[in-house]
Amino acid sequence: MEAHQHSPDSSSEECTVLEAPPGKNTCTQHAGKVAELYCSACECPLCEDCLSEHEEHPKVALSRALEQHRSLLQDGLEAVQNRLPQVSDALSFIKEILQQLTNQRASIEEDIQSSFEDLHKQLDVRKSVLLMELEVTYGLKQKVLQGQVDSLLRGEGDIMTTCSQTEEALAGEACVANLQTERELGEKLGQLAGLGLPCQPEENDQLDLVLETDGLRKSIHNLGTIVTTSAVASQSEAMGAGLEQCVVGHPASVTIVTRDKSGGACKSGNAILSAEVFTPDGSIVDGEIVDHKNGTYEFVYTVPKEGDFSLALRLYDQHIKGSPFKLIVTRASDLEVEVSYCGAKRRGKSPGQKKKGSKRASSALGTPRRKTQNPIEDDLIFRIGTKGRNKGEFTNLQGVAASTTGRILIADSNNQCVQIFSNQGEFKSRFGVRGRSPGQLQRPTGVAVHPSGDIIIADYDNKWVSIFSCEGKFKAKLGSGRLMGPKGVSVDQNGHVIVVDNKACTVFIFQLTGKLITKFGSRGNGDKQFAGPHFAAVNQNNEIIITDFHNHSVKVFTPEGELVLKFGSNGEGNGQFNAPTGVAVDINGNIIVADWGNSRIQVFDGSGSFLSYINTSADPLYGPQGLALTSDGHVVVADSGNHCFKVYRYLQ
Repeated sequence: MEAHQHSPDSSSEECTVLEAPPGKNTCTQHAGKVAELYCSACECPLCEDCLSEHEEHPKVALSRALEQHRSLLQDGLEAVQNRLPQVSDALSFIKEILQQLTNQRASIEEDIQSSFEDLHKQLDVRKSVLLMELEVTYGLKQKVLQGQVDSLLRGEGDIMTTCSQTEEALAGEACVANLQTERELGEKLGQLAGLGLPCQPEENDQLDLVLETDGLRKSIHNLGTIVTTSAVASQSEAMGAGLEQCVVGHPASVTIVTRDKSGGACKSGNAILSAEVFTPDGSIVDGEIVDHKNGTYEFVYTVPKEGDFSLALRLYDQHIKGSPFKLIVTRASDLEVEVSYCGAKRRGKSPGQKKKGSKRASSALGTPRRKTQNPIEDDLIFRIGTKGRNKGEFTNLQGVAASTTGRILIADSNNQCVQIFSNQGEFKSRFGVRGRSPGQLQRPTGVAVHPSGDIIIADYDNKWVSIFSCEGKFKAKLGSGRLMGPKGVSVDQNGHVIVVDNKACTVFIFQLTGKLITKFGSRGNGDKQFAGPHFAAVNQNNEIIITDFHNHSVKVFTPEGELVLKFGSNGEGNGQFNAPTGVAVDINGNIIVADWGNSRIQVFDGSGSFLSYINTSADPLYGPQGLALTSDGHVVVADSGNHCFKVYRYLQ
């Protein structure tokens, strides 16, 4: 066995250094060496051979460093795991927004389809009318000219025949035997010579078509707009003195700047923005949002008392940066109040505020109207609304209801909400969140008020009827799984809910609990059938009055569904309809009907005999929908095509 030889420069102590067996604490720089220290500066393990290179660096025991690293790793794991609920909530929320976006796309697609189908129908009707006018006009002219042709042909035939016979007689020998014949020919020639024939045309050939299509083509080219913005709440912000402090009883103003996901300023309006000023006890202070159509908005509000308030600004139901804001409401000196007041005055009146009943001019010169001089006596008291999404603005308003407490309720269909006003047109509140879940609204078309004060809403797209408290809090739904397309709702004298199912062509009667009492009706044009029924009303006999849209009639039924009365036919005359919609009954049993296609309101007695019109001439309706009688005896109608509701005088 060979002896172990040492190198000349090796240390005698070298043999005492332990070589680490392959393991987890081996030095990464020197193979086989045990690492017992850790360099904090270089973040690496150290063996004895490494010490000279890290002599001035801070060092700790390797075991302690490993424990510290493990502790940091555990903290990082917990921090990331703690984000999971936040990520899960965000995922659910964004999925919900995506679903709502998809639902809204489907709803808009349906609106586009139905709108253009309606335009196609109107064009087809107009084409048929023009073709009919062409045939009638051509027929009248053709009859005159053809009569002339026939008369001239007969005259020509007689002349040619007589001339031929005379020529034959003249060619023969003159004799006594032919004398009588020649005399008769002579008489006939005399008659033909003086025969009055229509040789001058009694009609002309003019048939021209004047079809001004340029304006129509331009209108069609610009017809419809898909409205959206790229604004997100997390980047949008508010500014202005009204964010922190305001003076009791005087307007304060806040400017909201909407921004996209990258923080860039949005340049267009129409974002769905809501603002609420509220106290700790939850009471709400009203205000108005003004859309400047350039990506900025102004919220103007007035606080009636001192105290601590909060201002919540939400964009698409999400708080913007810094919201909710804390407000300090104080009383100021007379000078400060005057300055604040004047500053508010310079901003001017919000376009969203209700306009008082300004009188229309009776001539192009702008002379104020005087009833004794104007031949048009307008029954209009006031109108409220324009197209939009803010308070007092509407997009395809449908159903109307009036409460005994002096409130007017409007089903704002495409804005997925119900707006509430006083009998004088003052905005009071609104509620409704778009969606497909219970308590949300997808396409509210009908609205009614229960004697209990609950608000009943027909939701056409969700295919159920929702019940809310008078404060707008969801309570229950009914008809889910039974209804196909509820359009109108009403309440009978027993407190039962009457639902007009437009798609199923059926009337359902439910208890408020949701239990079905009865149903009647099917699709067709029979007495007990419907074709797209719309709205309902109940008279003092607890009879149910239904507007039968495509059958152009109004039908009255017992609560059991037996027909009592039917009146109306298709046309423009008194008592005729072109698709009736809204209906109401006055205290005398007279029936008031909105005539959608003829854009008018007609009044009938309880037996269906025509009585009168409500005069809408000075501010014409355009496609009226729901209709109701207010508690102070006026008629309120949803003027859907003009995106407003109107209140008219009504002499009962």
